[in-house]
Order: sequence, then structure tokens, then C-alpha cells
Amino acid sequence: MVVHAGDLTKVFIPEDGRTKIRHLDLVYKFPGYPTRASWESRAEYIRKRILVSTGLMPMPEKKPLNAKTTGKIEHDDYSIENVYFESFPGFFVTGNLYIPKGKQGPFPGIANPHGHWANGRLAHEEAGSIPARCISFARQGYVAFAYDMIGYNDSKLQVSHGFGSDPKGYLWGISLMGLQLWNSIRVVDFLQSLPYVDPDRIACTGASGGGTQTFMLMSIDKRVKVSAPVNMISSHMQGGCLCENAPSLRLDCYNVEIGAMMAPRPMIMISATGDWTKNTPDLEFPAIQSIYRLYGAADMVTNTHIDAGHNYNKDSREAVYEWFGKIFGADKESLKEQPFELDPPEKMLVFPDGKLPDNAVSGEQLVSNLIEESRSQIKSLKPVDSASLEAYSGVMGTAYQYALSVRQPEACDMSIQKVNEEQRDGYKIERAIISQKHVGEQIPSVLFVPDKPSGAVLIFYPEGKSALAKGNEPNSLVKGFIAKNKIVMGIDAFKTGELALLKKEGVNHFYTYNLSDTALQIQDILTAITYLQTLTYTVNLVGMEEAGLWCLLARGLAHNVNQTIVDADQFEYDDDDLWVKRLFIPHIRRAGDFMTAAALIAPAKLIIHNTSDSFPEGWIRDIYSVSGALESLRIQRDKANDEFILINN
Repeated sequence: MVVHAGDLTKVFIPEDGRTKIRHLDLVYKFPGYPTRASWESRAEYIRKRILVSTGLMPMPEKKPLNAKTTGKIEHDDYSIENVYFESFPGFFVTGNLYIPKGKQGPFPGIANPHGHWANGRLAHEEAGSIPARCISFARQGYVAFAYDMIGYNDSKLQVSHGFGSDPKGYLWGISLMGLQLWNSIRVVDFLQSLPYVDPDRIACTGASGGGTQTFMLMSIDKRVKVSAPVNMISSHMQGGCLCENAPSLRLDCYNVEIGAMMAPRPMIMISATGDWTKNTPDLEFPAIQSIYRLYGAADMVTNTHIDAGHNYNKDSREAVYEWFGKIFGADKESLKEQPFELDPPEKMLVFPDGKLPDNAVSGEQLVSNLIEESRSQIKSLKPVDSASLEAYSGVMGTAYQYALSVRQPEACDMSIQKVNEEQRDGYKIERAIISQKHVGEQIPSVLFVPDKPSGAVLIFYPEGKSALAKGNEPNSLVKGFIAKNKIVMGIDAFKTGELALLKKEGVNHFYTYNLSDTALQIQDILTAITYLQTLTYTVNLVGMEEAGLWCLLARGLAHNVNQTIVDADQFEYDDDDLWVKRLFIPHIRRAGDFMTAAALIAPAKLIIHNTSDSFPEGWIRDIYSVSGALESLRIQRDKANDEFILINN
């Protein structure tokens, strides 16, 4: 540690634990859960994490599927229909429906997402064959639907498998993984809509990327009664494709926990000696089985370990057939794969001429439509009375909390390292490093403490705590607060002030595993508020210039703040490019951004100044009116000066 003399606010040269990052190849350890209640609390947390990270909280409206068949292939004991339906208006899920012949329905339905084989749902090779397993399923008395992952086969006519990597889309919860998961949810809807499918007997199985899709679907959709994720659930590799990584998905969880969310429903885990599931019998399977034991259902999960490379080969498929047959009661004689006729791929395409229906949307149109749907959904949820305000805060407030993925720590979570203090006439200057015990961040802070303090104010500047001083003296605003016997605190939040040179190593799918800079800055504001609350009962928050926007977002998650004054910095609210540049937090706009923050702040005192024409002033006023606290809100276009801030604190 180095303390710098001659600089009023300087504390030290930091070493911050947040430069250590999570990534998809990090080795994760299963925490272990001693009771069913402790696990179910964790599972509910992860479920909400998944929903928010994939843009599914609040859940989009389910529009008509408008399913259509474009071709049919007849065989003696099964048929194949080429079908498509709309998961969103004008956006198609395409695939092949394998239907039993000569058997009495209704039949179990099996969703079959494929992995990253070049031929997608039509892949037929030794390492994996989607037609082989779906034909076998149909012969065993199941309706099997093999559908395109986005950007494969028929789907590539609409969008590529690189869809959804734009940071502007991330603001609205739009990602490739989220769109694929929504497609899978609609696949379950489609299977349940078929008159010859038993809606209470739905299963899902897939390998590799299809394995990821399997455990993602089963974790949030309990209509999936049986599952077989193949060669994917691992402590050592979480999935390397965009379709397996949504922003904020694995900030604090990993695939083994997600896989355990199938409990106590029946599941078989297929693993292999030649890929990242090589440790499954000794590591991942026992961890997941420990959760099943909490339900008295240890026999409802099993593992078959295959001596092969990454695969869904015949041995793996037959292990799945046996498991599904055990659960669904299929004829044992049909559980071994029999010879079959492979139909030409061109006969199995939904759009063999490459022509899409007239109402098809492009990838760009889809993003635009999804953003507009989000706006409309938030508008439809706008509170009009106290009951709807509570409901809005429950749904959108939860989405907001998970979007920011930060929290105000408890006093017992805090670690304070005093660096030095300096007595002056009527006040003293304290320099300290504050952090959360379990995080290891190092936040330089300075406090101006009057001799007889009667409250405190956190003043947050975009450049950090150095702005609280002018030369070797406090600035005029700080002096004014000291004269009012207020403790004044300033900090250097992440990548500001003395932390400006902090770097985080870039990795693939960074935001799946790590918070954005803006989110970390908001976390530091919340941590500083807690520290002040350990010193005094009354704490106010003041955000200056651009940092006012950080403070407004932070205040939505802060507790027991008396009053908040924030500078809106003429921020052009409707400009997503500005959100990416200045306030980048994945999912923040999908979660209602400033509007939801206001719903969570009300009825506490709030002053917002220096607003632009596009700022959602009307919405925020309506929120405060509904909460019966309009007198506690002030919004103005003019920028507040120091005198205004002092008078109103």
C-alpha cells in the first residue's frame, strides 16, 4: 500500500480482486445443499437468473403457432412430416415430426434439439444421428420432433447462428440462446397441441449444444417430465457457442446446478471418456444425485458413461431408449436400434425451394419487433393503483434486480481498512479502503467528518472522489455540507479515480460470466451507502453529472436512503447506442431501466435535474402519483447548482 501525501483525496495504489474473472473453462465446484429447502431456494434463484438472462422475464406473450405441414414421407411403421410454426409472428421453428404407425395413442412427445453437427437436425454419422434416434423413438411409440437450432438447415434462410451478438440487443435481453430457448418452449406448446400426443408425457433430449438446450429447457419448464442431456453437463466446460451463453447467465452459477433443477423428475446423464464429461461418474453425477436424494428420488437419475469421444452415438442412444422405455413403458424388444431407411435430406427440408412464407421477418426486423414487444409489455404493466404498483414491482423489480445483479451488502458483510486521518478546523478527513468480505474489491474512499455530525451524504462524481476537493481544500459543495454538520463521503468506483487503470482480461462470452463496468460501479455505490449507514442513521445520495444516472439506477436497489438528488446529464433516453456507450448493463432496458428504478424508489424523496426531452418524466410522475407521494418527487430540465443541492439536503 502506498499513501500519497499532498493530495487531499489520495488513498493508495489498489490491487482489486475483481480483476479475476469467470469464464467457460474455469473449474467450478458444486456447493452442496444440506436440505431440500436450501436447495429449492437456490433453484428458484437460478430459475429467475435463467429467465432474466434469456429475456424471458416477464414471459413474452404466446401468439398463435399457425403450424403448417409442407411435406410428408410415409414408411411402414412411421411417417415423417416436414412442419413449421411461428414462435414469434413471422419467425419460424422448422423441423421434422416423426409419428408412429400401427400403435394406439396418445403418445409421449419428445423434443429433439440438435448439437453443432454441420447438418443439424439432418446429421447422420457415427458420432451422432438425429434421424436414427427419431426413427427409433417413433418405432418405440413416441412422437419425436427434431427441430432446427437457429441458423441451421431451413432456419438459416431467416437468420444465422451468429444472431443476437449485438450489445444493443443485450440491453433488451435479446440473444441467440434466449431465442433458441423460447423456440424450445414453443416446441413443447406445439407437441402438446397435437391431438395424438399426451400433453402430460413430454420429454427432451439432445447432445452437445442440444444437451445445453435440453437442460436449459427442463430447468425452467416443468412440462418436461423426462430428460436426457447428452455429453454436456460438466464442471470443466460450460459451452463455447453463442447459443449456450446468454449475458449474466452464469455470473454465480454453473451447468451442474442448472442440471440439478430437473430433480425429482427422471433424468439420464450420458457422458463420455473423450470429452469434458469424462469425470461425470465421479463428480457431476454424484453432485446431482445428492439433490435427488433430498426428494427421496435417488433412483430417478442415472448415468451411463460411454467409451467414446464427444457423441450421441448408437451406444448413447440405446442407453436413452432404455431409460425412456423404463419411464414411459415402451416395448423392451424395440429398445435396440433397428436398421432403417435414410430419406434424402432434400426430401426432409421444410422449404426445399428456399422460399419463405410471405410473412417471414428478417433478423433485423425480428430484433426491432422484439424491442417493440418489450416496450409494449412494460407499458401494459404500468401501475395505475397501489395493487398494480405492487405487482409491477414484484415482476419488473425482480427482473431489474437480476439485470443489475448487484445488491446492497449488510453491515456484517463489510470490511473497512482505515488508511489515515487528518484533523482540520471543525472536521477531520478520514481515508479508508472499503470492501465486501466475500468479494475482495478495494474501493478507495475519503470522508469529511464534522466534529458534531448529524447525518451523511454520499456524493458521487464520474471521475471519482478527487472531484470533492479543490487543491488541498474541500470543494464548495463539500464545505457547505460540513457547515450543515453532514458527513461527506466520496469513493473511486470501479475504473474511476485511483481504480481507473484496472483491467479485466477479455474472454469469450465475457458477460455470461462477469458484470459490466457500469454494474460494478453501481455495486460500489451500494457498498458505500452501507458503510455510511454504519456511521449514522440518515444518509442522502447525490449523483453529479453522468454519475447521477448510475446513482438513479443504484437507488432502485438501495435501502434506507433518506433522499436522492441525481443529475440526468441530458441523457438521450431513447438512444440505445448511448446506453451501450455510457450505461451498458445487459437486460437493463428489458427490465424497465429508470422507470422500474422509480417504482422501487417511490415513495422516498427523489429529485432529478438536467433532464432531456426524451427522459421518461411522465412515467416517473405517474408512479409517484400512484404511490401517493407526488410531493416527494421533483423533476426539472434545469441543471441544479450547489446552492440548490445544499438547500434540498
